[in-house]
Amino acid sequence: MMLRAIVLAAGKGTRMKSATPKVLHELCGRPMLWYTIAALRRSGITDILVVTNDELEPRMAEFGVRSVVQKEQLGTGHAVKVALEALDVQTGGRVIVAYGDMPLVTDEIFSGMMGSLDSNGASGAAMSLVTVKMPLPSNFGRIVRKGNDVERIVEVRDASPQELEIDEMNAGIYAFAENELRDAVAQLKNNNAQKEYYLTDTVEHFVRQGKRVRPVLCDDHLHVLGINDRAELALARKEMNARICAQHMRDGVTIIDPDSTYLEPELTIGRDTVIYPGSTISLLSEIGERCAIGPHARISDSKIGNGVTICESVISQSQIGDGTSVGPFAHIRGHAKLDGDNRVGNFVEIKNSHYAKGAKSAHLSYLGDASIGEESNIGAGTITCNYDGKNKNKTTIGKNVSIGSNTSIVAPRTIGDGALTGAGSVVTKDVPPGERVAGNPAKPLPKK
Repeated sequence: MMLRAIVLAAGKGTRMKSATPKVLHELCGRPMLWYTIAALRRSGITDILVVTNDELEPRMAEFGVRSVVQKEQLGTGHAVKVALEALDVQTGGRVIVAYGDMPLVTDEIFSGMMGSLDSNGASGAAMSLVTVKMPLPSNFGRIVRKGNDVERIVEVRDASPQELEIDEMNAGIYAFAENELRDAVAQLKNNNAQKEYYLTDTVEHFVRQGKRVRPVLCDDHLHVLGINDRAELALARKEMNARICAQHMRDGVTIIDPDSTYLEPELTIGRDTVIYPGSTISLLSEIGERCAIGPHARISDSKIGNGVTICESVISQSQIGDGTSVGPFAHIRGHAKLDGDNRVGNFVEIKNSHYAKGAKSAHLSYLGDASIGEESNIGAGTITCNYDGKNKNKTTIGKNVSIGSNTSIVAPRTIGDGALTGAGSVVTKDVPPGERVAGNPAKPLPKK
């Protein structure tokens, strides 16, 4: 059986008051449209067509799905018609119609709709739709049932006082037998005040033909929250973050305060790692086991080994090896790589540099475009002067080197294994292995 999905995303989203298309607004580091597509894929649907507008269409390649532009905004029924015209006819196929601005919908909801539709195929079910119990009063369309099936959807403006007391409402997510959907959409009329074609009118079409429309009740109205403005976006972001945190906690991660911890999808966090309040982990980062992250750590696009401590520091586009301690107030960025058992202390910045195993810089230093050998120690106030006004230049520091406090190394420079610089040195020439230098400019010290 062919399973397809049509995602409606052509709405302008004027209530967002933004130049950015509504479905590209982010929650937890991903556009809201990404979540709808991801949930559909998890439910087993890979053939996905997104109905877009002219502003959204140029961005669609990044989502890895097909798209079609709805040139005129003539309602949801018209949007589905545009999509069906772009799809080959699949006899016996099934189609889900979802919205790109409902990022909290789960794959279980999509699977449940398909299951409800297919389990009743022999008895003439043409459509299933998600319903939800909502707090009253509400502007959602009411679900009027006949037995276990949907008889009609009543919009608030058309509802009687008795119907307004109904708390089961239309969530706006549908599944159809494809041949039934094509027939119903072809017969939609726009004889309403807005002169639009409404997909909800398919319910009346099927009921009139004696075909079944099955409701699938969602147990939490937040799961089908549609985003119309930035306040609802913030509510959805909070809910999504809570879900992500909860999943990692179930997988063996301790999160001290999920309300102040901000995570993104597709992270890897090892067991027995503890995340302290105020921390943010993003951009496909990988965290090993038994780490202590935070408080107030920010990690993005980085790989962290096992047993690492990162306190009140920023790590971006870097690798931190096992057993390393970072912070407080360190900044490691720009493809830095620390092999392990390193110590990076307060107010140290490392950019595009490599620390071999056991290398340390405990206080107030800048190491840019540098290579630090095993067990070398970088004293407080050290700077690799890597920029000459035109080019970035490299500093190479060997094994077991001791760099004295307030040393400035004017790159490009090489300091050999076992060398030492005195406090306040300005190194303008290479230092041979074992040499001891000091001064401005640094010169060899007398040998004892």
